[in-house]
Amino acid sequence: MIHHTTRRGITLRTLFYTGSLLLIIQSCTTNSEDEKASSESEDKNNYSLRETQVQPEDYDYSNQKTFKVLSWNVEHFVDQYNDPYINASREDEPELNLRDKLSYLVEGLRNENADIVVLQEFESAKYLRQIAKNSLSDLGYNFFANATSDNWYMNVVVMSKFPLGVLYSYGAVNTPALNYVDEDGNRETQNKLNNRMWSLEVFPSEDYNFILTGLHLKAGRGERNEALRLGQIKFLKHQFKKFLRLDSDQNLLIAGDLNSTLESKEIETLKAGQKSEETFIDALPANVMTHSAEDPVRRLDYVLFNGNMEAEYVKNSAKVPDLLTEEQLKAVSDHLPLVISFKTSDQ
Repeated sequence: MIHHTTRRGITLRTLFYTGSLLLIIQSCTTNSEDEKASSESEDKNNYSLRETQVQPEDYDYSNQKTFKVLSWNVEHFVDQYNDPYINASREDEPELNLRDKLSYLVEGLRNENADIVVLQEFESAKYLRQIAKNSLSDLGYNFFANATSDNWYMNVVVMSKFPLGVLYSYGAVNTPALNYVDEDGNRETQNKLNNRMWSLEVFPSEDYNFILTGLHLKAGRGERNEALRLGQIKFLKHQFKKFLRLDSDQNLLIAGDLNSTLESKEIETLKAGQKSEETFIDALPANVMTHSAEDPVRRLDYVLFNGNMEAEYVKNSAKVPDLLTEEQLKAVSDHLPLVISFKTSDQ
């Protein structure tokens, strides 16, 4: 005699024989459970940034096929007001050429008309928001972000025509002077500069996103400064791996002043990766220099994208743009700006 009992996809067949009992258990997974397991496996490596985020109610995506990112260190760019909580002469008493700098910055931003603008050494997103409102209102810059320092005035800020998501602020993180000790054998850590590193979710189209990391790494030459930059970079590389664990297809873009030359250990470390998605690409020609604006003889500024974004990169778009005259560029900053473009859908 055979009895059939089915429970949660498992069929039990009980066969009775004289003087003995044979129990055979057959595991029969249903199609729906297969699909569920497959879905859970895929979700494990492909977390959607849009899962609980929606576009603003009054925002509509355009049909544009590409988007442009502008990165620029604008050298001590402050407003006319003194912040009483910041004790720095350049912020307390701004330079007399501030009006010219502002005029040229607006002209340059208007001429380039980038979709996303990342500025280093800029006072705050609220100041940039006011500039956009007063002088760039027709260009569609409606989204702003930063992670400002409580006691310093040089920050990394962003304005965008596209909706933004989560901002990952690193200002509270302590990073080491990597593999460095002073003459007394003491090690060093710092978090004073890490507010100038952040990562931010950006949504250029309904079906495309990337995580932008804005940077202004520790300045200065010598072993100690190199070690401090390497400590910052080690943390960032770990953070990128966290993003990629959530979504192995995650697009990652770095933009900013890295205070490191092309052949430096810092740039080599930042670009290196065991997998394509962990590796960063510098598409700017090696002969393009960004510092100083008056006599560019070295590269300190970069736009780097990971292997996941390589197919979307618009060939030959990474460059120093002609957005102002040479004299105007020098009046704004000692750094030259960079631009880069990508397609708005996965390729």
